[in-house]
Amino acid sequence: MEPTTGDRLARLRRQAGFTQEQLAARSGISVEVVRKLEQGSRNTARLDTLHALARVLGAPTSALFGDVSRAAAQAGPEHQPLLLTEIRRAVVPVHDLSGSPMAVLPGEPPSFDTLRANLHAADQAYNAGDYPVALAAVPPLLWNVRAIVDQAGDDTQAKAYDLLARTQHLAGGLLIQLQADDLAQAALREALDAARRCGDSVLGATLIRTMCWLLMRQGRIQESAELAVATADEVEPRFSRASAAELAAWGWLLLGAAAAHARDNRPDEVTDLIAAADAAAVRIGERVPADDQLMLVGGFDSAKVQMQRVEAAAVAGDAGRVLELSTLVPPVPTISRSAWRRHRLDVAWACSDLHRYGDAVNTLIQLRNTAPVWLRQQRYARDIVQSITEHRRRAMSAELADLASLVGCTT
Repeated sequence: MEPTTGDRLARLRRQAGFTQEQLAARSGISVEVVRKLEQGSRNTARLDTLHALARVLGAPTSALFGDVSRAAAQAGPEHQPLLLTEIRRAVVPVHDLSGSPMAVLPGEPPSFDTLRANLHAADQAYNAGDYPVALAAVPPLLWNVRAIVDQAGDDTQAKAYDLLARTQHLAGGLLIQLQADDLAQAALREALDAARRCGDSVLGATLIRTMCWLLMRQGRIQESAELAVATADEVEPRFSRASAAELAAWGWLLLGAAAAHARDNRPDEVTDLIAAADAAAVRIGERVPADDQLMLVGGFDSAKVQMQRVEAAAVAGDAGRVLELSTLVPPVPTISRSAWRRHRLDVAWACSDLHRYGDAVNTLIQLRNTAPVWLRQQRYARDIVQSITEHRRRAMSAELADLASLVGCTT
Protein backbone atom coordinates (compact mmCIF):
# COMPACT_ATOMS: atom_id res chain seq x y z
CA MET A 1 0.00 0.00 0.00
CA GLU A 2 1.36 3.42 -0.94
CA PRO A 3 2.34 5.61 2.03
CA THR A 4 -0.09 8.41 2.74
CA THR A 5 0.82 12.06 3.04
CA GLY A 6 0.69 11.63 6.82
CA ASP A 7 3.10 8.67 6.69
CA ARG A 8 5.56 10.68 4.59
CA LEU A 9 5.23 13.72 6.82
CA ALA A 10 5.92 11.74 10.00
CA ARG A 11 8.98 10.08 8.47
CA LEU A 12 10.48 13.36 7.23
CA ARG A 13 9.70 15.11 10.51
CA ARG A 14 11.51 12.44 12.52
CA GLN A 15 14.47 12.50 10.13
CA ALA A 16 14.71 16.27 10.66
CA GLY A 17 14.58 15.81 14.43
CA PHE A 18 11.44 17.89 15.01
CA THR A 19 8.55 17.24 17.33
CA GLN A 20 5.08 17.90 15.97
CA GLU A 21 4.94 21.08 18.03
CA GLN A 22 8.29 22.32 16.68
CA LEU A 23 7.27 21.63 13.09
CA ALA A 24 3.98 23.44 13.62
CA ALA A 25 5.67 26.48 15.15
CA ARG A 26 8.28 26.79 12.41
CA SER A 27 5.86 26.25 9.52
CA GLY A 28 2.97 28.34 10.76
CA ILE A 29 0.65 25.33 10.40
CA SER A 30 -1.37 24.43 13.49
CA VAL A 31 -0.15 21.46 15.50
CA GLU A 32 -3.66 20.03 15.23
CA VAL A 33 -3.34 19.84 11.43
CA VAL A 34 0.10 18.21 11.70
CA ARG A 35 -1.21 15.69 14.24
CA LYS A 36 -4.32 14.81 12.24
CA LEU A 37 -2.32 14.33 9.05
CA GLU A 38 0.14 11.98 10.71
CA GLN A 39 -2.61 10.05 12.49
CA GLY A 40 -4.59 9.69 9.28
CA SER A 41 -7.71 11.28 10.75
CA ARG A 42 -7.33 14.05 8.18
CA ASN A 43 -7.09 12.75 4.62
CA THR A 44 -6.66 15.96 2.67
CA ALA A 45 -4.08 18.72 2.63
CA ARG A 46 -3.89 21.79 0.47
CA LEU A 47 -0.83 22.54 -1.60
CA ASP A 48 0.15 25.64 0.38
CA THR A 49 -0.05 23.62 3.63
CA LEU A 50 2.20 20.91 2.23
CA HIS A 51 4.59 23.51 0.83
CA ALA A 52 4.95 25.24 4.21
CA LEU A 53 5.67 21.94 5.95
CA ALA A 54 8.12 20.77 3.28
CA ARG A 55 9.99 24.08 3.36
CA VAL A 56 10.75 23.65 7.06
CA LEU A 57 11.73 20.01 6.53
CA GLY A 58 14.11 20.94 3.71
CA ALA A 59 12.35 18.61 1.29
CA PRO A 60 10.60 19.10 -2.06
CA THR A 61 6.87 19.49 -1.64
CA SER A 62 6.31 16.46 -3.87
CA ALA A 63 8.05 14.30 -1.24
CA LEU A 64 4.93 14.67 0.90
CA PHE A 65 2.48 13.60 -1.79
CA GLY A 66 0.77 10.36 -0.90
CA ASP A 67 -2.59 9.04 -2.00
CA VAL A 68 -4.19 12.43 -1.42
CA SER A 69 -1.86 14.46 -3.62
CA ARG A 70 -4.70 15.64 -5.81
CA ALA A 71 -6.44 17.29 -2.90
CA ALA A 72 -4.40 20.43 -3.55
CA ALA A 73 -6.30 23.44 -4.81
CA GLN A 74 -9.64 21.66 -5.05
CA ALA A 75 -11.84 23.70 -2.74
CA GLY A 76 -13.53 26.82 -3.99
CA PRO A 77 -15.44 29.64 -2.34
CA GLU A 78 -18.95 28.88 -1.24
CA HIS A 79 -20.95 30.73 -3.84
CA GLN A 80 -23.40 29.80 -6.55
CA PRO A 81 -21.25 28.31 -9.35
CA LEU A 82 -21.65 29.35 -12.94
CA LEU A 83 -23.59 26.72 -14.84
CA LEU A 84 -21.40 24.58 -17.08
CA THR A 85 -24.05 22.53 -18.87
CA GLU A 86 -23.73 24.15 -22.30
CA ILE A 87 -19.96 24.31 -22.36
CA ARG A 88 -19.81 20.69 -21.20
CA ARG A 89 -21.96 19.66 -24.17
CA ALA A 90 -19.74 21.58 -26.56
CA VAL A 91 -16.37 20.45 -25.14
CA VAL A 92 -17.27 16.77 -24.86
CA PRO A 93 -20.20 16.22 -27.26
CA VAL A 94 -22.15 12.97 -27.27
CA HIS A 95 -21.57 10.73 -30.32
CA ASP A 96 -23.73 7.93 -31.65
CA LEU A 97 -22.63 4.43 -32.61
CA SER A 98 -21.29 5.61 -35.97
CA GLY A 99 -19.16 8.28 -34.31
CA SER A 100 -21.32 11.19 -35.47
CA PRO A 101 -22.23 13.92 -32.97
CA MET A 102 -25.78 13.70 -31.66
CA ALA A 103 -26.18 17.49 -31.66
CA VAL A 104 -25.56 19.43 -34.86
CA LEU A 105 -26.19 23.13 -35.42
CA PRO A 106 -28.68 23.84 -38.22
CA GLY A 107 -27.54 25.72 -41.29
CA GLU A 108 -24.10 26.65 -42.51
CA PRO A 109 -21.43 27.81 -40.06
CA PRO A 110 -20.16 31.41 -40.29
CA SER A 111 -17.02 32.25 -42.25
CA PHE A 112 -13.50 31.85 -40.90
CA ASP A 113 -13.21 35.61 -40.45
CA THR A 114 -16.44 35.78 -38.46
CA LEU A 115 -15.41 32.89 -36.23
CA ARG A 116 -12.00 34.43 -35.60
CA ALA A 117 -13.68 37.70 -34.63
CA ASN A 118 -16.01 35.82 -32.28
CA LEU A 119 -13.05 33.99 -30.75
CA HIS A 120 -11.22 37.27 -30.23
CA ALA A 121 -14.27 38.78 -28.49
CA ALA A 122 -14.63 35.75 -26.21
CA ASP A 123 -10.93 35.90 -25.40
CA GLN A 124 -11.22 39.57 -24.50
CA ALA A 125 -14.07 38.77 -22.11
CA TYR A 126 -12.01 35.98 -20.56
CA ASN A 127 -8.96 38.18 -20.03
CA ALA A 128 -11.14 40.91 -18.56
CA GLY A 129 -12.36 38.37 -15.99
CA ASP A 130 -15.91 38.52 -17.37
CA TYR A 131 -16.44 34.78 -17.16
CA PRO A 132 -20.25 34.74 -17.62
CA VAL A 133 -19.84 36.46 -21.01
CA ALA A 134 -17.03 34.12 -22.06
CA LEU A 135 -19.01 31.13 -20.82
CA ALA A 136 -21.98 32.12 -22.98
CA ALA A 137 -19.82 32.77 -26.05
CA VAL A 138 -17.69 29.63 -26.14
CA PRO A 139 -20.29 26.83 -26.69
CA PRO A 140 -21.85 28.16 -29.94
CA LEU A 141 -18.40 29.16 -31.14
CA LEU A 142 -17.09 25.66 -30.54
CA TRP A 143 -20.04 24.02 -32.31
CA ASN A 144 -19.49 26.24 -35.35
CA VAL A 145 -15.74 25.61 -35.38
CA ARG A 146 -16.35 21.85 -35.30
CA ALA A 147 -18.65 22.27 -38.31
CA ILE A 148 -15.90 24.17 -40.13
CA VAL A 149 -13.45 21.34 -39.39
CA ASP A 150 -15.90 18.73 -40.68
CA GLN A 151 -16.38 20.65 -43.94
CA ALA A 152 -12.72 21.58 -44.48
CA GLY A 153 -10.98 20.45 -47.63
CA ASP A 154 -7.28 19.92 -48.11
CA ASP A 155 -6.69 23.63 -48.70
CA THR A 156 -8.46 24.77 -45.52
CA GLN A 157 -7.87 21.85 -43.15
CA ALA A 158 -4.83 23.33 -41.38
CA LYS A 159 -6.65 26.64 -40.92
CA ALA A 160 -9.69 24.85 -39.51
CA TYR A 161 -7.66 22.81 -37.00
CA ASP A 162 -5.80 25.95 -35.96
CA LEU A 163 -9.13 27.58 -35.13
CA LEU A 164 -10.30 24.47 -33.25
CA ALA A 165 -7.10 24.37 -31.19
CA ARG A 166 -7.41 28.03 -30.25
CA THR A 167 -11.09 27.71 -29.33
CA GLN A 168 -10.55 24.65 -27.15
CA HIS A 169 -7.54 26.39 -25.62
CA LEU A 170 -9.76 29.26 -24.57
CA ALA A 171 -12.35 26.80 -23.27
CA GLY A 172 -9.67 24.98 -21.27
CA GLY A 173 -8.34 28.17 -19.67
CA LEU A 174 -11.85 29.31 -18.80
CA LEU A 175 -12.72 25.95 -17.25
CA ILE A 176 -9.54 25.98 -15.16
CA GLN A 177 -10.58 29.33 -13.74
CA LEU A 178 -14.02 27.89 -13.00
CA GLN A 179 -12.39 24.93 -11.20
CA ALA A 180 -13.75 22.35 -13.66
CA ASP A 181 -10.37 20.66 -14.01
CA ASP A 182 -11.44 17.38 -15.61
CA LEU A 183 -13.46 19.20 -18.25
CA ALA A 184 -10.54 21.57 -18.84
CA GLN A 185 -8.26 18.59 -19.40
CA ALA A 186 -10.62 17.23 -22.05
CA ALA A 187 -10.63 20.60 -23.84
CA LEU A 188 -6.85 20.89 -23.75
CA ARG A 189 -6.39 17.33 -24.95
CA GLU A 190 -8.43 18.01 -28.09
CA ALA A 191 -6.68 21.37 -28.52
CA LEU A 192 -3.28 19.65 -28.50
CA ASP A 193 -4.44 17.11 -31.05
CA ALA A 194 -5.74 19.92 -33.30
CA ALA A 195 -2.46 21.85 -32.89
CA ARG A 196 -0.48 18.81 -34.02
CA ARG A 197 -2.70 18.51 -37.08
CA CYS A 198 -2.12 22.13 -38.11
CA GLY A 199 1.61 22.00 -37.37
CA ASP A 200 1.94 25.28 -35.43
CA SER A 201 4.77 24.95 -32.88
CA VAL A 202 3.95 28.23 -31.14
CA LEU A 203 0.34 27.16 -30.69
CA GLY A 204 1.42 23.75 -29.38
CA ALA A 205 3.90 25.24 -26.91
CA THR A 206 1.26 27.64 -25.61
CA LEU A 207 -1.18 24.78 -25.07
CA ILE A 208 1.45 22.85 -23.13
CA ARG A 209 1.97 25.89 -20.94
CA THR A 210 -1.74 25.89 -20.06
CA MET A 211 -1.66 22.14 -19.46
CA CYS A 212 1.23 22.70 -17.02
CA TRP A 213 -0.89 25.26 -15.19
CA LEU A 214 -3.69 22.70 -14.90
CA LEU A 215 -1.33 20.01 -13.61
CA MET A 216 -0.01 22.38 -10.96
CA ARG A 217 -3.53 23.20 -9.81
CA GLN A 218 -4.15 19.47 -9.45
CA GLY A 219 -1.14 19.16 -7.17
CA ARG A 220 0.93 17.40 -9.86
CA ILE A 221 3.74 19.91 -9.57
CA GLN A 222 6.60 17.59 -10.46
CA GLU A 223 4.85 16.48 -13.65
CA SER A 224 4.08 20.10 -14.44
CA ALA A 225 7.73 21.11 -14.12
CA GLU A 226 8.96 18.15 -16.15
CA LEU A 227 6.49 18.79 -18.97
CA ALA A 228 7.31 22.50 -19.12
CA VAL A 229 11.08 21.93 -19.16
CA ALA A 230 10.89 19.12 -21.72
CA THR A 231 8.73 21.20 -24.05
CA ALA A 232 10.93 24.28 -23.61
CA ASP A 233 13.96 22.18 -24.55
CA GLU A 234 12.14 20.92 -27.63
CA VAL A 235 11.08 24.35 -28.90
CA GLU A 236 14.06 26.42 -27.71
CA PRO A 237 14.54 29.08 -30.38
CA ARG A 238 17.72 30.44 -31.89
CA PHE A 239 17.87 33.96 -30.56
CA SER A 240 19.49 35.32 -33.69
CA ARG A 241 16.59 34.42 -35.95
CA ALA A 242 13.59 33.66 -33.69
CA SER A 243 10.35 35.57 -34.07
CA ALA A 244 8.85 37.44 -31.12
CA ALA A 245 6.13 34.77 -30.86
CA GLU A 246 8.66 31.90 -30.70
CA LEU A 247 10.65 33.67 -28.00
CA ALA A 248 7.49 34.45 -26.03
CA ALA A 249 6.16 30.89 -26.24
CA TRP A 250 9.50 29.58 -24.95
CA GLY A 251 9.56 32.21 -22.21
CA TRP A 252 6.06 31.33 -21.02
CA LEU A 253 7.13 27.67 -20.70
CA LEU A 254 10.16 28.67 -18.62
CA LEU A 255 7.98 30.74 -16.31
CA GLY A 256 5.56 27.83 -15.97
CA ALA A 257 8.44 25.56 -14.98
CA ALA A 258 9.66 28.18 -12.50
CA ALA A 259 6.21 28.37 -10.91
CA ALA A 260 6.14 24.60 -10.43
CA HIS A 261 9.69 24.42 -9.07
CA ALA A 262 8.93 27.25 -6.63
CA ARG A 263 6.13 25.16 -5.18
CA ASP A 264 8.46 22.18 -4.94
CA ASN A 265 11.07 24.09 -2.91
CA ARG A 266 13.71 24.20 -5.64
CA PRO A 267 14.91 27.83 -5.50
CA ASP A 268 18.08 27.35 -7.57
CA GLU A 269 16.10 25.98 -10.51
CA VAL A 270 13.61 28.84 -10.15
CA THR A 271 16.39 31.43 -10.37
CA ASP A 272 17.91 29.83 -13.47
CA LEU A 273 14.59 29.48 -15.27
CA ILE A 274 13.53 33.06 -14.59
CA ALA A 275 16.91 34.32 -15.75
CA ALA A 276 16.53 32.45 -19.05
CA ALA A 277 13.00 33.81 -19.47
CA ASP A 278 14.29 37.30 -18.79
CA ALA A 279 16.85 36.90 -21.57
CA ALA A 280 14.01 36.04 -23.96
CA ALA A 281 12.02 39.08 -22.83
CA VAL A 282 15.01 41.35 -23.34
CA ARG A 283 15.58 39.87 -26.80
CA ILE A 284 11.96 40.58 -27.75
CA GLY A 285 12.34 44.17 -26.56
CA GLU A 286 9.67 46.38 -28.07
CA ARG A 287 8.70 43.88 -30.75
CA VAL A 288 5.12 42.62 -30.68
CA PRO A 289 4.09 39.16 -31.92
CA ALA A 290 2.13 39.05 -35.18
CA ASP A 291 -1.62 39.51 -34.88
CA ASP A 292 -2.34 35.80 -35.41
CA GLN A 293 -0.06 34.91 -32.44
CA LEU A 294 -0.77 37.83 -30.14
CA MET A 295 -3.71 36.17 -28.40
CA LEU A 296 -1.54 33.13 -27.65
CA VAL A 297 1.63 34.68 -26.33
CA GLY A 298 0.82 38.35 -25.73
CA GLY A 299 1.79 39.66 -22.33
CA PHE A 300 5.17 37.97 -22.12
CA ASP A 301 7.58 40.77 -21.36
CA SER A 302 10.00 41.94 -18.70
CA ALA A 303 7.10 42.98 -16.46
CA LYS A 304 5.70 39.44 -16.51
CA VAL A 305 9.14 38.02 -15.71
CA GLN A 306 9.34 40.35 -12.72
CA MET A 307 5.89 39.19 -11.60
CA GLN A 308 7.25 35.64 -11.60
CA ARG A 309 10.09 36.72 -9.31
CA VAL A 310 7.48 38.21 -6.99
CA GLU A 311 5.43 35.03 -7.07
CA ALA A 312 8.48 32.92 -6.23
CA ALA A 313 9.15 35.12 -3.21
CA ALA A 314 5.52 34.77 -2.12
CA VAL A 315 5.63 31.00 -2.44
CA ALA A 316 8.82 31.04 -0.34
CA GLY A 317 6.96 33.02 2.32
CA ASP A 318 9.16 36.13 2.05
CA ALA A 319 6.65 38.98 2.30
CA GLY A 320 9.27 41.71 2.52
CA ARG A 321 10.93 40.48 -0.66
CA VAL A 322 7.54 40.41 -2.41
CA LEU A 323 6.96 44.09 -1.75
CA GLU A 324 10.53 44.99 -2.67
CA LEU A 325 10.35 43.18 -6.01
CA SER A 326 6.84 44.42 -6.75
CA THR A 327 8.07 48.02 -6.99
CA LEU A 328 9.47 47.06 -10.42
CA VAL A 329 6.09 45.88 -11.68
CA PRO A 330 3.74 48.47 -13.25
CA PRO A 331 1.05 49.57 -10.73
CA VAL A 332 -1.61 49.39 -13.45
CA PRO A 333 -2.77 46.39 -15.52
CA THR A 334 -0.30 45.15 -18.12
CA ILE A 335 -1.07 43.49 -21.45
CA SER A 336 -1.70 40.21 -19.62
CA ARG A 337 -4.37 41.45 -17.28
CA SER A 338 -4.97 38.07 -15.66
CA ALA A 339 -1.25 37.77 -14.81
CA TRP A 340 -1.26 41.28 -13.36
CA ARG A 341 -4.32 40.52 -11.23
CA ARG A 342 -2.66 37.37 -9.92
CA HIS A 343 0.42 39.45 -9.11
CA ARG A 344 -1.67 41.90 -7.11
CA LEU A 345 -2.90 39.01 -4.96
CA ASP A 346 0.75 38.33 -4.07
CA VAL A 347 1.05 41.98 -3.04
CA ALA A 348 -2.12 41.73 -0.95
CA TRP A 349 -0.80 38.57 0.72
CA ALA A 350 2.51 40.26 1.57
CA CYS A 351 0.76 43.27 3.08
CA SER A 352 -1.44 40.98 5.16
CA ASP A 353 1.52 38.87 6.29
CA LEU A 354 3.30 42.04 7.44
CA HIS A 355 0.12 43.15 9.30
CA ARG A 356 -0.46 46.00 6.87
CA TYR A 357 -4.11 45.06 6.70
CA GLY A 358 -5.33 48.38 5.35
CA ASP A 359 -2.97 48.12 2.37
CA ALA A 360 -4.03 44.52 1.79
CA VAL A 361 -7.72 45.43 1.83
CA ASN A 362 -7.15 48.37 -0.52
CA THR A 363 -5.33 46.11 -2.98
CA LEU A 364 -8.20 43.61 -2.88
CA ILE A 365 -10.77 46.37 -3.32
CA GLN A 366 -8.95 47.49 -6.44
CA LEU A 367 -9.31 43.97 -7.82
CA ARG A 368 -12.94 43.77 -6.76
CA ASN A 369 -13.73 47.00 -8.56
CA THR A 370 -12.05 45.91 -11.81
CA ALA A 371 -12.68 42.14 -11.93
CA PRO A 372 -15.21 40.96 -9.32
CA VAL A 373 -16.10 37.71 -11.09
CA TRP A 374 -12.43 36.79 -11.43
CA LEU A 375 -11.76 37.60 -7.77
CA ARG A 376 -14.67 35.44 -6.63
CA GLN A 377 -13.07 32.43 -8.30
CA GLN A 378 -9.68 32.88 -6.59
CA ARG A 379 -9.10 30.67 -3.57
CA TYR A 380 -5.93 32.64 -2.91
CA ALA A 381 -8.05 35.75 -2.40
CA ARG A 382 -10.31 33.91 -0.01
CA ASP A 383 -7.31 32.77 2.05
CA ILE A 384 -5.99 36.34 2.27
CA VAL A 385 -9.35 37.74 3.33
CA GLN A 386 -9.79 34.91 5.85
CA SER A 387 -6.40 35.72 7.39
CA ILE A 388 -7.25 39.42 7.64
CA THR A 389 -10.61 38.75 9.31
CA GLU A 390 -9.05 36.35 11.81
CA HIS A 391 -6.26 38.75 12.84
CA ARG A 392 -8.07 42.08 12.79
CA ARG A 393 -8.17 44.04 16.05
CA ARG A 394 -11.02 46.30 15.12
CA ALA A 395 -14.61 45.67 14.14
CA MET A 396 -14.97 44.49 10.57
CA SER A 397 -15.36 47.37 8.16
CA ALA A 398 -18.09 47.38 5.56
CA GLU A 399 -15.49 47.02 2.81
CA LEU A 400 -13.87 43.99 4.44
CA ALA A 401 -17.29 42.43 5.02
CA ASP A 402 -18.09 42.97 1.35
CA LEU A 403 -14.85 41.28 0.32
CA ALA A 404 -15.51 38.36 2.67
CA SER A 405 -18.95 37.89 1.17
CA LEU A 406 -17.64 38.11 -2.38
CA VAL A 407 -14.93 35.46 -2.00
CA GLY A 408 -17.00 33.25 0.28
CA CYS A 409 -14.85 33.15 3.40
CA THR A 410 -16.20 32.57 6.89
CA THR A 411 -16.01 35.43 9.40
